[in-house]
Amino acid sequence: MAAFDTLRDVHASGAYANLALAEQAREHGLDSQEAALCTELVNGTCRWEGTYDRIIEAAGGRALSTLQPAIVDVLRLGAHQLLGMRTPTHAAVSTSVDLAGVALGERTTGVVNAIIRKVAAKDLDGWLEELTAPMGERGALVLRTGHPRWIVDAWANVLPADELEAALAADNVAPVPTLVVRPGLAEREELLVDGGEPTRFSPFGAVREGNPSDVAAVRQRRAAVQDEGSQLVALALSRVEAEPGRWLDLCAGPGGKAALLAGLAQADGSTLLANEAHPHRAELVRKALRAYPVNLWQVKVGDGTKPDWEPGSFTRVMADVPCSGLGSLRRRPESRWRRTPEEVAELFELQCGLLDSAITSAAPGGVVAYVTCSPHRAETSAVVNRMADERVEILDASSFLPEVPEARALTDERFVQLWPHRHGTDAMFLALMRRR
Repeated sequence: MAAFDTLRDVHASGAYANLALAEQAREHGLDSQEAALCTELVNGTCRWEGTYDRIIEAAGGRALSTLQPAIVDVLRLGAHQLLGMRTPTHAAVSTSVDLAGVALGERTTGVVNAIIRKVAAKDLDGWLEELTAPMGERGALVLRTGHPRWIVDAWANVLPADELEAALAADNVAPVPTLVVRPGLAEREELLVDGGEPTRFSPFGAVREGNPSDVAAVRQRRAAVQDEGSQLVALALSRVEAEPGRWLDLCAGPGGKAALLAGLAQADGSTLLANEAHPHRAELVRKALRAYPVNLWQVKVGDGTKPDWEPGSFTRVMADVPCSGLGSLRRRPESRWRRTPEEVAELFELQCGLLDSAITSAAPGGVVAYVTCSPHRAETSAVVNRMADERVEILDASSFLPEVPEARALTDERFVQLWPHRHGTDAMFLALMRRR
């Protein structure tokens, strides 16, 4: 019931799966083991929704549009138990039918029983073999990896052909939580207790199973949860030679990079201005920075495309712009079915405006980092190539992350593109520029 209620929140109300999961776990009083099972049910169902929908349609001999949306969610949960977990067939069928009866009424149990039993007639490989037989190679890849066709096409545009399937498959592997210390407030050794392992590349991070709040430094806000890719782009910006002074985080919410930058700025003898357009996200930035002395940082609420500070005010500028978030699909399983190519196109002008503002805000000799959590060409190299005019020199970003192999972007070797299947990080993009 908790998993079903979460899926209804996601599909009917547009909720984020992770937030809806936490709320339903509380409402249903789940213990840690039950919550873990619920998480797998929800996240696995969301990841493979497109593939399961095709299988359910084939098994039922009818379009999903002919079924109530709530019945479809019951069938998706049942399909994941049958095809993506080790649930015995009789258990997956009976729980699906029981769930339909309790949640939707007895009149729905007949159709659920009929369709879910037909789904159970084959394993996932059997269904994929049947459904992909008439498809071309790209269409078959869509079903095998559980991604919309437009995302598969976009990844094919920025990856070597022999890596495409591995990159898509990596989106379906839930990452282990990654922690980061606040430089100057904690040491990484504090994150390595009770099974923590150092991150592969970042000197600030650790990978650790379990609840991050079990770590004292996290509870005390001297450390936090942050993907290693986000740590690396901040580290690269700090490594480029520039004078001490004021640093700017142009789009700072919710504050993870801002907190890391504040510690790095302190070590540089600099201070940080964290700008955020939305007041509620600006408050999250303040909370993230609160462990540092207040004279080291300032949070401002304002439109990053229309700043009220003087041009040329900052020696380092981080422009981690709003984007589709397609680089974090392994952590946000429902996002792949919500995002559209039209949304990516709509973000382009905003991203260009923010990069233009970042360049204008940089002092002569200052450094600008353009960052997105997306590998999509339209959100990465296309933005930089449009806005990086005679005001800036594009730097070789990978030279500032020499410990990270295979980091050069296929679109332009001066850019860095991280990937889950190569680096175990989100698919973060980084371009570095120096203001002339």
